[in-house]
Amino acid sequence: MRPSNASRTAPLRDRDMLCFSHDWSGDPLSKTHLMRLLARDNRVLWVNSIGYRAPTASRRDAGRAIRKLLVAAAPLSQPIPNLFVLNPIIIPAHTSPSIRAFNRWFLRLQVQRAMRTLGMSRPINWVFNPAAALIAGTLNEDLLIYYCVDEYAAFSGVAADQLRVSERELLFRADLVIASAQRLIDSKKSLRPDALLVRHGVDWTHFRSALDPQTQVPADLAAIRGPILGYFGLIAQDWVDVDLIAHTARKLSHASIVMIGRQTMDLSALRTLPNVHLLGHRPYSSLPAYCKGFDAALIPFPVSEVTLNANPLKAREYLAAGLPVISTDIPEVTALGSCRIATTRDQFVAHIQSALAAPGPSAARSDAVRHESWEARLQDITAHIANAAARKETPAPRRLAA
Repeated sequence: MRPSNASRTAPLRDRDMLCFSHDWSGDPLSKTHLMRLLARDNRVLWVNSIGYRAPTASRRDAGRAIRKLLVAAAPLSQPIPNLFVLNPIIIPAHTSPSIRAFNRWFLRLQVQRAMRTLGMSRPINWVFNPAAALIAGTLNEDLLIYYCVDEYAAFSGVAADQLRVSERELLFRADLVIASAQRLIDSKKSLRPDALLVRHGVDWTHFRSALDPQTQVPADLAAIRGPILGYFGLIAQDWVDVDLIAHTARKLSHASIVMIGRQTMDLSALRTLPNVHLLGHRPYSSLPAYCKGFDAALIPFPVSEVTLNANPLKAREYLAAGLPVISTDIPEVTALGSCRIATTRDQFVAHIQSALAAPGPSAARSDAVRHESWEARLQDITAHIANAAARKETPAPRRLAA
């Protein structure tokens, strides 16, 4: 039985919802976790990435474009109950007014057609991707939420000026603005003084299984000499300080650095180091098992405008797996109060050496973040949405000009 649109007194139950985000098939991010939970009691139309990076002539971008065209021809998919995925076609990251006008018309057409197919109306629209400002607010939404989890205009290779314009439109248009980091909130306050801070949660039960006696360390990790310093996540220019990893590998030649994740940057400086192991991408389901084999976990972020505004999911995931965490000086990791924070390369190495005095998964470390589940975060968000809905029903009276 399909959920029906209920009144705003129960804003996150029996509703139709849109979500503009990254590709559903990618690694689970904050949006994935929230929409999985919301799909238990609502119907969600997830719109795969409409692109905010300028395309290049690289083989990777060409392959991505071909895949996008192939999946766009497919009907809506339903990867989990109540959640449907749309693969729209759009000309990415284009500043030409005529092409933007075409994108606006064609994207709206595709989304509206999918909504008609599903019988959706008056949706709550969750916009995580600022490029969706093209059509956000034009889909007969009951509520429009801008949920900001990164400083998108700071990413390398993006159409930064256009993203700033798009985000400004969303900030003005949204009924509710949420951000996942204090620095993000501070930067949005000038346009939206009512923006709310909701830090990320964690899939605690999933990562806690690193402490389960039945969880087996994967064979490729078990074959590597310990102690093992682990990292999982995207291995990209914005997120990995290669020089820091190389420095650490040389200083701690008796240890092994294991990096798990999709690689989109030049790693030649690491491939020559015998104690650095690049295992490639591994399924999300297997990450607790890898964590079980780690002695300590790393967040080797370069300190930049991107990372200063980030709230790394992996910090809470490492802690939920019971691991000691060593990070560069990232504000949202520091705010956790449970990680070792380094301001220099040598301090990063020293913190690792200190952490190895009590290595591996610990129940006490895991229990410390048990209360930060995604379910708990969604309860906070539900209260914020109820307040936003009430404000929309009873708008503040207009002030007459003097």
